[in-house]
Amino acid sequence: MGIALWITAGALASLIARLIRPARPESWWLEPVIALPAATILGFVATALDFGGWDEPDWRAAAFAFAGTLAVTAGARILRTLLFSRASAGAASRAR
Repeated sequence: MGIALWITAGALASLIARLIRPARPESWWLEPVIALPAATILGFVATALDFGGWDEPDWRAAAFAFAGTLAVTAGARILRTLLFSRASAGAASRAR
């Protein structure tokens, strides 16, 4: 039951991140592919920190997975933006 709560928190975080426009990828499936495994891993970390367990739902574990998933999604967007800005700057300098 706890794992289902973590995955639900990750899916909700992914949907909320999808509503935020800056640096949003055009393909819809990329963020859930990042968010759901991140929520699961963060749920296990929350279990290690004694916030519930994998078989018992706890709001603290869900909040930890939710906030962590938003942070991972934001980090992925920032990294993607930095990588593409460097690639486009390199391509522009080679075109000259």
